[in-house]
Amino acid sequence: MADILIEAKGVTRILPGIVPTTLVRNVNLAIRANEFVAITGPSGSGKSSLLYLLGLLDLPTEGEVLVDGKGTAQMAEEERARIRLSALGFVFQFHFLLPEFTALENVMLPMRALARLSRETMRTRAAELLDALGLAEHRHKLPDQLSGGQRQRVAVARALANDPPVILADEPTGSLDSKSSQQVFQILRDPVDRRGKTVVAVTHDLGLAERMDRRVQLVDGAIVTDEMARSAL
Repeated sequence: MADILIEAKGVTRILPGIVPTTLVRNVNLAIRANEFVAITGPSGSGKSSLLYLLGLLDLPTEGEVLVDGKGTAQMAEEERARIRLSALGFVFQFHFLLPEFTALENVMLPMRALARLSRETMRTRAAELLDALGLAEHRHKLPDQLSGGQRQRVAVARALANDPPVILADEPTGSLDSKSSQQVFQILRDPVDRRGKTVVAVTHDLGLAERMDRRVQLVDGAIVTDEMARSAL
């Protein structure tokens, strides 16, 4: 069986307030190497909240998230940030590209933050990622000069920049038309099939979810089903 890369153990997230709101409820979930996982459920079911917990963008109220077998609850924020940079790549519904930077410069940002490569090596790697995603002629364009689908492909390239084992995607096709959605879906599929990566994607598109290898469904913050697709068995 493949190694566990991220594991949620009894994870609950309660949003404090006059009336506290439970976003995620006692979730136990293991994400393994070389998986393509869909997290589905109705609006407000806690899908994105769970993804942010798995990606160390938020901390659980109860329970713990382990990355590569290491507990993260007691880590300093600087250490969690280092794990996010090196082990996790993020793609969001709205690409969050920095508007003043070109596509190439946006892809270089995570590499610059991790500071493991020379500037020339970073530029070369960023260019290769953009080329592989069909954006060779758009490297030096600003985000507002790109279509929605192109911007999202730049965001995927940015997520792959530090070669993380896990990509976490929050509604990556939610703001795209059907053609661009299919392109981005295939772009996320390729690292799983060709490079052994793991992709975990929150999606409301059941058609896309059905084409993924594993489907985790949430209702009211709790997992109600966790099943493998027949093709993945």
